[in-house]
Order: sequence, then structure tokens, then C-alpha cells
Amino acid sequence: MAVTPDSTAVGSSTTTSPQQVGHTSEKPTKDRKGSALKQGEGRWGDTVFKSIAIAAGATIIGAIALMALFLIVKAIPSLQANQANFLTSTEFLTSDSDNLRFGVRDLFMVTVLSSVFALIIAVPIAIGIAAFLTNYAPKRLARPFGMLVDLLAAVPSIVFGLWGIFVLAPWLTPVATFLNQNLGWFFLFSEGNVSLAGGGTIFTAGIVLAVMILPIITSVTREVFALTPRGHVEAAQALGATKWEVIRMTVFPYGRSGMIAASMLGLGRALGETIAILIILRTAAQAGHWSLFDGGYTFASKIASAAAEFSAPLPTGAYIAAGFVLFALTFVVNALARAAAGGRVSGG
Repeated sequence: MAVTPDSTAVGSSTTTSPQQVGHTSEKPTKDRKGSALKQGEGRWGDTVFKSIAIAAGATIIGAIALMALFLIVKAIPSLQANQANFLTSTEFLTSDSDNLRFGVRDLFMVTVLSSVFALIIAVPIAIGIAAFLTNYAPKRLARPFGMLVDLLAAVPSIVFGLWGIFVLAPWLTPVATFLNQNLGWFFLFSEGNVSLAGGGTIFTAGIVLAVMILPIITSVTREVFALTPRGHVEAAQALGATKWEVIRMTVFPYGRSGMIAASMLGLGRALGETIAILIILRTAAQAGHWSLFDGGYTFASKIASAAAEFSAPLPTGAYIAAGFVLFALTFVVNALARAAAGGRVSGG
């Protein structure tokens, strides 16, 4: 059978020489070596960054653990020498190292009552301000108004304390008297003394704390509201929703976890506030009831009031024990807030 030129050409075109085979297989080998080298460099960089990130996280955990350990070690000798019930006693007598009698019941009561009262006042106002700035106010007004609210955080706490006791307290005395006389059947407005120390009561302290934590809650909530997906808002508007319905159906559900986180940040600030509360409540006698018209000390203000007397180990340990309770309370509150915010996000 004769071979035509066409078939020869086809055969020659489909036949490859060993040199060609070697030439074509050499380039992929080099590419694989280069990509492997680049992957090795990438893995090395990932390893270094991962190690740095783990070290940073471990530093925070270690610092918290060391603080808790320090408080426990310093508090144990005083707790062992305490002749009163640490959790239920209303006494806090540390002047005599041989007769320590201290408890945190009233400190816990004043701390929680003033902080929660402040949170109840501040959260609705902060959410309203954030909704106004992100949905109603024109941009030329929203920016300066937001900056004005944020500037409240720059006011020193001692200024808030002086303003609260000398300016706000006299104004609130008639309001406190009205609540005590007309709503005295409710435990928060009963007992106590509305004219205590010129208005230096938990009622006044809670309102001052509400003003102090307002910028924190407002700032975080405003940033969360501003991140609401535009598509959600436009979908609600397409259904004919009003402005309030758009906020209620899209902005609030999307920012729910952020609102919870902002509220807990504010609560943490209120729990640890010292100077302002010390100025307002330090002259107030403590009645020991769950009333907004009581006085007394919070954990932080009690410790600050006796800081100059930290000379003997056992009396100092009594205040450190109170500090550990505040530390644990703040830690638990933030953990619960984190869990609540996470549950809201996962639950949709």
C-alpha cells in the first residue's frame, strides 16, 4: 500500500521526538518546584502570624488569671480572720485587725441598684439617639451632633460627681419626694430618705451614671445601625413600610447583638465607676434597703475611700476581698452579655 504525502505529513506531525518530550516535561517540573517554594514561604508566614496571635490572646487570658489569683491570695487571710459572714453581713469594720467584721451585702446592693438603674435610663435614650442619627437626621446635622454626644465621654468623672451633688441633686429632691409619697408602695421608692445628704442618694447617683455611660452605648449602637444592609432597608421600603416600620423590621433586628454588647459595655463602666459615686454617696447614711433613696458605698467607692489606710495586711485584705467580688461580678456580667449576643446572632 502506497503512502500518500498527506498521510506522511499527518504521521510526522503526530510523532514527537525524545528531545521534544524531555523539553516539554522539564518546564512543569520547574513550575512545581517554584510553587512548592512559594507554598513553603506562605506556610512559614502563617506559622509566625499564628504564633503571634496565640501569644497575644494568651497574654490577655494570663493577665486576667494573674489578677484573679492575686486577689484570691491576698484576700484569703482576711477572710479566715473575718468574724462576720462575708456575703450577708452589713458591717464593714476593719480598724481593728484582731476583730475584723466585714461583709459585702450592702456594697453589692448599692453597686447593682445604681448601675442597673443607670442602664434602664441610658439604654432607651442611647438607642433613640442612634436611630435618629442614622435614619432621620441629615448628614450635615448627624456628624456634629454625634461628635457632641461623644464628647460627653471626655468629661472627667470628678466633674460629673461635683455636678451631680451640687446641681442635679437639689433639682431631683422634689421629684424624689413625689415618688416616695405617691409610689412608696413599690420597694424601689420606699424606705430611705429622699432628703439624705442634700440628695446624695442612689437615685441621684444612677442618673449621673446614666449620663456617663450614654456616650459609650450611643457610639457603639450608632455604628451597628449604620451597618444595616441597604438591601434590607430597600426591601422593606418596597413593601410600603413607613420609616418607623423600616427601623423596627430591619435596623433593630440586625443591630440587636450590637445593642446588647453596647449595653453591657455601659454596665461595666457603671459597675466600676468610683470618683463620681464617691462624691455623691460618701456623706449619705446607709439604710440597707433595696430603695433608690438609700445611700452608702459601691464596691469601687468603698475601696477608694479607704485607700489611704492600706497599711496593715489584714484590713487591706478585706478590701481586696471586696474587690474580688467586683471583679467576679463584672466578669460574669460580660460573659452573660457575650452569650446573649452570640445567641441572638446564631438565632437570627
